[in-house]
Amino acid sequence: MTRKGVIHAFHNDPDSLSTGSHVAERIRQVKAEHGVELELYLFGPAERALEGDVNVVHKQAIKDLIKADVPAHSCIGFANAMGKAEEFAAMGLGLEYARDAFVRFAFEGATVINF
Repeated sequence: MTRKGVIHAFHNDPDSLSTGSHVAERIRQVKAEHGVELELYLFGPAERALEGDVNVVHKQAIKDLIKADVPAHSCIGFANAMGKAEEFAAMGLGLEYARDAFVRFAFEGATVINF
């Protein structure tokens, strides 16, 4: 039986951003061994942290997870409000409303870990 874990990045403080992406990377490294699916969902302030070059380490960590085939999404409503939906999609982020993502996580029986 495959289990699902979701790293939900919300906060825009350096500790939350770095810890969330670090935990996601560490889970990615052992997910096959433990039979775990991993997904990343960025919402609100954590999406804002992708703007410009303020949080280049966070942005690069997200890009690296996407390159490593970790499904990553951000809230389309927030991305549209920021005018960044196209940029986020070009980064490889899927765009999904938070309401839909969290309902999906519940139906999938996912464990959601928030940072």
